[in-house]
Amino acid sequence: MSSAAPAEPTTVHTVLGPVPADELGVVAVHEALLSVLPGAQHAHDIDFDRAEIFTTLLTKLRDFRAAGGGTLVDSTGMFHGRDVPMYENLSRASGVHIVASTGLGPENLLGGYFLTPETTPPPPWPAEKFADLFTEEITDGMVVPRVERRGAAGLITTAANLAGTTATEESLFRGAARAARDTGVALSLRYGKDPLADLDVVLDENLPADRVVVGGLDRRDAVAAGAPADIAARGAYIALDHVGTEDEHHVSDAERVTLVTELVAAGFGNRILLSSNATGVAKGHPARDLPFGCVLTTFAPQLRAAALTEDDIARILITNPRELLAVASAR
Repeated sequence: MSSAAPAEPTTVHTVLGPVPADELGVVAVHEALLSVLPGAQHAHDIDFDRAEIFTTLLTKLRDFRAAGGGTLVDSTGMFHGRDVPMYENLSRASGVHIVASTGLGPENLLGGYFLTPETTPPPPWPAEKFADLFTEEITDGMVVPRVERRGAAGLITTAANLAGTTATEESLFRGAARAARDTGVALSLRYGKDPLADLDVVLDENLPADRVVVGGLDRRDAVAAGAPADIAARGAYIALDHVGTEDEHHVSDAERVTLVTELVAAGFGNRILLSSNATGVAKGHPARDLPFGCVLTTFAPQLRAAALTEDDIARILITNPRELLAVASAR
């Protein structure tokens, strides 16, 4: 009688090194620790007291842990405030696993270097150059400018312009998909105008759908078009990642509860991810000032009131993000 081969062990790249995937606990899968509008760190009228920033973030991370959180994913990417040495110290002091990300986007925040400005009009950077850039941050460690490389990025994150994906952003998406395909690290895709079309771009690079999460699917346009169910049916993860926000662009939490229960009833509970897109500290732009534990403290109780089971909630908050972030352990 033959026995099944044991499952290959998986780990998650955190700023303090690989962590067994089953130790992540509840994951806030799309948040921002320090979010800096590129260039704001050099502005004379913006205070950039690193000790104060650290203290503020540590308090928020400890509150997240007290609420039941285990892991926070900082999905700001490469040049929007990511501070890997600070995140290492925050993780040690708070006991929260921190997954930092590589990636870029949207185009208007790339900077001229990535637009090959020596030509007019500037053509997109080749997808392969984006792929190499992101792959090195996973295999060799994330860049700390002019200092060194540190721990490996645990996610590739990229975004398009809300008015519609540009040629440069398509190149960016393709490069990110190639890096995800070749390293095993998942890709977080924040769509522009058409989530299914943007998903098609990355799947065209032979990236398995279950290594992709499409974010922002609690936007009103996405919900009205039925995009969350359509994308889940294709095998990708769907992120309702503005929990706690209701504005002209996003549905309310009550509508999110209805959407989650409908998706679970349709058999897509294994594809749902929740987060609040909270900003711990923002410089140069307004913060989305929500607790990192917002999903745990305010939204999960609403799901329970809507008769979602504890198993359903655990699947969404623990199992789904764990499966998304996990990569095969090095032997």
